Amino acid sequence: MKRIQLGPFNRVEGDLEVGLDVEAGQVVAARVNSPLFRGFEQILVGRLAEDALAIVPRICGICSVAQSAAAATALADLAGITPPPNGVLAQRLILATENLADHLTHFYLFFMPDFARPAYAGRPWYDQTAVRFMAVKGQASGPALQARARFFHLVGLLAGRWPHTLAVQPGGSSKAMTAAERTRVLAVLREFRAFLEGALLGDRLENFAGLADGQALQAWAAGRSADFPLFLRAATDLALERTGRATDRFLSYGAYDLFASGIWQPDRAPDGGILDQLDPAKITEDTRHTWLAESPPCPPALGETVVNAEKAGAYTWCKAPRYAGEVVETGALARQLVAGNPLARDLVARHGGSVTARIVARMIELATVLPAMEQWVRAIVPGEAFCQPAPLPESGEGVGLIEAARGGLGHWLSVKRGRIERYQIIAPTTWNFSPRDRAGQPGPLEQALIGLPAGDGALPTVQHVVRSFDPCMVCTVH
Repeated sequence: MKRIQLGPFNRVEGDLEVGLDVEAGQVVAARVNSPLFRGFEQILVGRLAEDALAIVPRICGICSVAQSAAAATALADLAGITPPPNGVLAQRLILATENLADHLTHFYLFFMPDFARPAYAGRPWYDQTAVRFMAVKGQASGPALQARARFFHLVGLLAGRWPHTLAVQPGGSSKAMTAAERTRVLAVLREFRAFLEGALLGDRLENFAGLADGQALQAWAAGRSADFPLFLRAATDLALERTGRATDRFLSYGAYDLFASGIWQPDRAPDGGILDQLDPAKITEDTRHTWLAESPPCPPALGETVVNAEKAGAYTWCKAPRYAGEVVETGALARQLVAGNPLARDLVARHGGSVTARIVARMIELATVLPAMEQWVRAIVPGEAFCQPAPLPESGEGVGLIEAARGGLGHWLSVKRGRIERYQIIAPTTWNFSPRDRAGQPGPLEQALIGLPAGDGALPTVQHVVRSFDPCMVCTVH
């Protein structure tokens, strides 16, 4: 057996290393290491509860709004309040802007450059892919970055700035929208829609969103000149629809009042799967293989972050979250499966969770969430309240469960005598890049890498699988 250490990975927020045990050119075991500890959970202890709104966005420079939204939701739960309708719509718009921008960034800058590697030279799709996506030199990155930057004007209009906005509050949004600003927001959305329908999909968003199964997807992509259909040609040639299968159990907290919450797994039943109601009480964290103090698996509301850097058997700073003791995957694919999207469910019913299914799910979200954002903007009533006071109790607990681009993000806090007594965070990459637990169950990525080619002369299949989960390691080790 040969052991290979991959890392640090580039084009990743934070530090990531992957250890592979390889026999006969195939991965037989994998261990995912998040090697940088940052300690945000410890920083928060002892501070005023409201301080979380200023501190947790600094966990990450990519998904800072998601961290803000989770903290605001937890504080709203602590205060027992619900924002006014305008505030709810504004919060949705701010979070959706960041999430869709993340989907675009991931596709063009993090994921697709691996298909322009020289290892694929000679493939029928390679020349066109290299021209579009080769790192630094590709033609696609410049226009994609420009589209992303213009789209991010929304956060300025809706939240004042990005990253690290303070507009997202427990009581709604502190940044009201005027009628003139609403018109400007709609113009930005129209411009972003034009980029998605032109360069990315080569078709109207609604047409893509209406695709019902994998066969319809392939028929839609045939002969279509755009960047995502180009990916589908490469993915089909490389059989990526059969590559990167993990647990085939998926968790979503629900997003924007558009996608439902729940736990989904495929089945032979007529509807193609089993959907269970989400029960947050079934979420636990395991520290067996983490450089943290040993403790039995416990709910995050009771968890603590105590460092033990010399711990035997540990290999990462990432805890191992589990749902009812089981390994689950989260992300855009999980959201679409739980929400009942027929295309996502068909892809997983055929071959399980895969590289192709995860990328298709992100495209589904671009095609469905942007039209929803247009409706949310029109539903805002200028002049009515966007935020209400949120007086916090001296003692109590709160939970904030939201969906970031990469999946379910949860904040659990308890307050005692006006100060944070405990603050625990489970980020999407904590779920997907978790280590083994005390029962020996590997995390989702560790499972998804088994059986892949690796070693001298192997194609970069491991990289495709890792990047299909879109790791954000700084959120993982907060």
